[in-house]
Amino acid sequence: MTFIIAEAGSNHNGEWSKATALIDAAVAAKCDAVKFQTFSADTLFSKYSPDFANYKDIVGIIRKNELPRHWQKDLKLYCDDRGIEFMSTPFDEQAVDELVELGVKRLKIAGFEATDPRFVKMVAKTGLPLIVSFGIGATWFSVKMIWNWIHEANGSKDLTFLHCNNAYPTPYKDISLGNIRLIKEEIREWDNLPYVKVGLSDHTRDILIPPIAVGMGAECIEKHFTLDQSLPGPDHHFAIEPHELAQMVEDIRIVETAVGIKISEYTNSEKNFKIGTRSVIALRDMKKGEVLIEENVTTKRPCTEGAIPALNYYEVLGRQLTQDVREDEILLWSMLN
Repeated sequence: MTFIIAEAGSNHNGEWSKATALIDAAVAAKCDAVKFQTFSADTLFSKYSPDFANYKDIVGIIRKNELPRHWQKDLKLYCDDRGIEFMSTPFDEQAVDELVELGVKRLKIAGFEATDPRFVKMVAKTGLPLIVSFGIGATWFSVKMIWNWIHEANGSKDLTFLHCNNAYPTPYKDISLGNIRLIKEEIREWDNLPYVKVGLSDHTRDILIPPIAVGMGAECIEKHFTLDQSLPGPDHHFAIEPHELAQMVEDIRIVETAVGIKISEYTNSEKNFKIGTRSVIALRDMKKGEVLIEENVTTKRPCTEGAIPALNYYEVLGRQLTQDVREDEILLWSMLN
């Protein structure tokens, strides 16, 4: 099944009640994990950072949205009690150490950090399963380099690569879902590479894209969500709300069942409708011993139990009847010699 991560990020706005409410919403939506972000303004951005992407005083914004580090243990305990996996994306050495000590099952490397070999190797050295977003600036060369950095660090062989566009929000024209298949095809060609799962970190405004991605082979979906899009903060405006998160999960599970491969002649749901197919029918009254030819038999619906399916029409031409039949009668295999 698709591993679905509800990305709470910094949408707690520094309020414990909002953080737990986000967890509750992820549980109610039946997500597999809820993920926060462990960062510090001082270790994430230079204090000389200019304004960018319409954000003024980016360092101040980041500082205001930091996850209180002392929350992490209690958030994990809260998740454990609610039956959902706790995750948090680390952005510095201290965050990595804290999360490993907490006993998280896996770590995530964000798209903006994925092209930093120093950081990737540091996270990979934990040996934990890794989820890596191929975000801004990622090329086929850098994707291969990311794998090399993880390998050089003796990192985990349990890897998930996420196709990602790091525009917030991402326009549909830039989401490029075909990359999911391309990544799958590319990594199959790499030597000595263990099985790598491929998924999507989605930053579009709504819930249309993730189910489509699953239909295209995505095995992991990460999606930002919020309690209320109107809340102040950098990530609320493009995040989906709890009712949308629940609908997205439901849609993904539907897609999972719909993309299965049909290996039987009829599915269970089709069996009651099999009768609606065509069978061989008498065009006129015929006597026992008469030979079936194109002038005295045709095909019509239905195909009842024991009837001759239309598929076998040409097979029965030239065979003799073992009994009299009436015009428009459904011919049975038992009526032929």
